[in-house]
Amino acid sequence: MDPATAVSGIPGMDFSSLSPTAKRELATVFNDEFCYCGCPHTLGACLKSHTPCKHARRMAQLAARRVSEGSPATEVILSLSTYYSAFRDPRAQFKVDDRMCMGPAGAPVTVVEFSDFECPYCAKARPVLEAFAKKHAQQVRFCYLPFPLSMHANAKPAAQAALWARDQGKFWQMHDALFEHQSNLKPDAIAALATSLGLDGAKLAALLKTDAYKEELDGYRSQGRAAGISGTPSVYFNGRALDLSFVEAEMLSHSLEDELEWSANKNAWAAD
Repeated sequence: MDPATAVSGIPGMDFSSLSPTAKRELATVFNDEFCYCGCPHTLGACLKSHTPCKHARRMAQLAARRVSEGSPATEVILSLSTYYSAFRDPRAQFKVDDRMCMGPAGAPVTVVEFSDFECPYCAKARPVLEAFAKKHAQQVRFCYLPFPLSMHANAKPAAQAALWARDQGKFWQMHDALFEHQSNLKPDAIAALATSLGLDGAKLAALLKTDAYKEELDGYRSQGRAAGISGTPSVYFNGRALDLSFVEAEMLSHSLEDELEWSANKNAWAAD
């Protein structure tokens, strides 16, 4: 089938801006992949003949994004399979601290992030995740779990400072300040940040010379390792691991829609 024909004529979707190469790869995905809604159609057939299906449209959006970034059809199909199979996989269970969470405790989706204050990727993910949590404040509870990596010299004192500030009622203020000053997280600089937040910087400076919060930090590391994380940031939707490539506004919203549908239908997809 001509790639242009395969990716055109789909109600409500327009892939005309894709390059010829991307259209060819997307057409292969449409022809070779089946829709995860459970219908007996390929993704392309579902898009054209089973128009009420929400999954086909979301799958198509994901696939189009991947091919536009240069991914071949084989990688896209594997990515889709990995993403959707994760819904049926066993979910990780996390113990979180309400003081390090934003959003209602009864929200249908809890997003957990394991993060390191000295990790540059965590710094990039931070504003995206926070904006997502605030935009979907009634549906999402966002919880931060410190996971300082040994490769980062100041990750541990930064995590200690965050937990100490939490105990003073200023976790999120310290959280944001640490990321905003990520290039200098030496203990004396962290103490100065505490002072700028109206906290006792001298007391924090003394605390950073000790093993304060060691047991708690070890507990968070144990939770992360049990969940299989290998780096930071690591993000989970109701205990379902999310690929780092999804930590973008559009992708997070996509995954939220899927998670809400999955949980509302008692761990199943809604019938179209």
